Amino acid sequence: MQLNRPSTRGGSQDCSDFCNFMFAAAMFILMAALPQARLAASDETSADVVVYGGTSAGVAAAVQVVRLGHSVILIEPGSHIGGLTSGGLGFTDSGDKRVIGGVAREFYQRIRRHYDQPSAWVQEKSSDYPRYRPREDAMWTFEPKVAETVFHQMLKEANVKVLMRERLNRGTGVRIAGGRVVSITMESGKIFSGKQFIDTTYEGDLMAAAGVKYTVGREANSAYGETLNGNQVKANVHNHRFLKNVDPWLTPGDPSSGLVAEVENAGPGEDGTGDHRVQAYCFRMCMSKAPSNRVPFRKPDKYDEKRYELLFRNFEAGDLRVPISPDMMPNGKTDTNNNCAFSTDYLGGNYRYSEASYEERESIVRDHEDYQKGLMWTLANHPRVPEVVRQYMTQWGLPADEFVDNGNWPHQLYIREARRMVSDYVVTERDCRRTRVAEDSVGLGSYNMDSHNVRRYITADGFVQNEGDVQISPGGAYLISYKSVIPARGQVSNLSVPVCLSSSHIAYGSIRMEPVFMILGQSTATAAVQAIRANTALQDLPYAALREQLINDGQVLDLPPGLKRQELITKASLKGLVLDDSDAKLSGPWTSSTSSIKYVGTGYLHDGDMEKGQKSLRWELIAVATGEHELRLAYSSHSNRASNVPVAVSVNGSVSDLIINQKKQPSHGGLFCSLGTYNLRTDDKIVVTVSNKDTDGYVVVDALQLLPSK
Repeated sequence: MQLNRPSTRGGSQDCSDFCNFMFAAAMFILMAALPQARLAASDETSADVVVYGGTSAGVAAAVQVVRLGHSVILIEPGSHIGGLTSGGLGFTDSGDKRVIGGVAREFYQRIRRHYDQPSAWVQEKSSDYPRYRPREDAMWTFEPKVAETVFHQMLKEANVKVLMRERLNRGTGVRIAGGRVVSITMESGKIFSGKQFIDTTYEGDLMAAAGVKYTVGREANSAYGETLNGNQVKANVHNHRFLKNVDPWLTPGDPSSGLVAEVENAGPGEDGTGDHRVQAYCFRMCMSKAPSNRVPFRKPDKYDEKRYELLFRNFEAGDLRVPISPDMMPNGKTDTNNNCAFSTDYLGGNYRYSEASYEERESIVRDHEDYQKGLMWTLANHPRVPEVVRQYMTQWGLPADEFVDNGNWPHQLYIREARRMVSDYVVTERDCRRTRVAEDSVGLGSYNMDSHNVRRYITADGFVQNEGDVQISPGGAYLISYKSVIPARGQVSNLSVPVCLSSSHIAYGSIRMEPVFMILGQSTATAAVQAIRANTALQDLPYAALREQLINDGQVLDLPPGLKRQELITKASLKGLVLDDSDAKLSGPWTSSTSSIKYVGTGYLHDGDMEKGQKSLRWELIAVATGEHELRLAYSSHSNRASNVPVAVSVNGSVSDLIINQKKQPSHGGLFCSLGTYNLRTDDKIVVTVSNKDTDGYVVVDALQLLPSK
């Protein structure tokens, strides 16, 4: 922090002396109040625990260390505390709020107490904001500046020493002896030594510099026995895709003319294969439509309208969706996220980010900023944008009272995913679905397995399409293993990694939520303190003692009531011939889901209760034996299901039309209903078609089973 002395030019000596005295007094008071007093470059400072990264996880970790009676230093490479929580993501992706405890829940409780004050409501009344619920103990939506203020309050109350604008020397700045990190050196030359270290950066820079094993990109499904990892073309049934045919060539229809911006010269590829790609980043913009607090979107200096040719063509093809998702925060502000086919996510612009130098990263961040600022100006002003969209956008602008030191633009790029540690326990899709349950929980996740798109490719028909978006519910909360937040045995023994933890790409899509980062930050801080007291490696720390302390400090470590380990029902575990929904031919955009507890394989399909008559599913199978067989259809019942699902069964061209009431629970194991018995001969062809024509609710399709009758 730099403070300029007040000028005394033109005043009397008495005034000058008085001004100097007042300035010195103010400096003394300010420096005494701020724990982030800067150290001389030659100083070496030590603490019991050194936390690198002032994200929400870093704040939770540092506060917890002090509360347990040990010294801590929190080092932040940038100029702000709180990471994305204070950088625009005010609409908390929380999932099941029952599993958020400890320091994390305390943060959201403090947010609610802030908004309990009438003075907090400047642009609207609290009674006009539906997410302010004073009867609840916490509040989950907030303005960025309020989040950062609360974080600073928590750090100040704990008397945490905070060092700002100090970047790790990633080349030679980590000193290791005897398998332990001894000290870390900043680019400024400052050295910080400690007994335990915690990497709470979004990038995992300390982890990587310490030589810990990690990965970047998407694993193949085969790596960990998953279904949602790697290339995801067949799963492309989400909202964030091109719904219209959009030509990718500079001269439409002419591949020799070259591609427009933001498209890869590649085809769809093989589903489930791994690659280097990382889900797209964006800024979570805080917008305002309050006239007294609205700054119009400015045209960036490096504006290039060629970057938005796909946007224009998509509008011109008839997709008139407004491509942003503004969730309302208090005082007429928003947390604005990506939405639709071409939006704030900058696909492909982040592939180099994880391993890039600081200078390269700054360039990548500026490129994202130019892209998104240009997009917002384009949506509000460009004549090729439909007038209805422009009119909608002109009501919005940037809030004049947010990010005032950065031109009202968020200071934190949304690093949705970067490096991920590879440890003795890798959290995977199996953990999220609870077909595997960790025995050493240090916190819970519960949000969707949520990956944003990673690229745009050219379809077989010659049009552009997005790929990589997956939004699948885990079906409830799940446990996160202690071994996933510490390096593998035999690697560094005094470093924990609660943000870039050991997880597959698709599981990280669920874990990567700010409340979870805070939970894991507190848990790793507790483990660090206990390892200091026991003089032991993190890998040898007794879990029972850690669990006891975490529970005493308000952490939630067990599944909520009613949730348990899920039985994995595979085709191989069922009798007869079984076809899953993935074996069917689809017509129309069906949606994958795992919201119901019981299903075959990794999920089921539903029609979204939309586009009636435009969606169908067709299985084809051949009888392998002669005799009487029963045909069964699997689905999960619910009150919102259709009572009149049409199912057609064809045996060698002879068709039986059936109506299935999916509000009613299936009679066979609560999963399969009978479609009748049929006298079959070997090699008979059977075709089963399920449609959503004229149905009165959600149509659900899971699996088909053909069983010999007794």
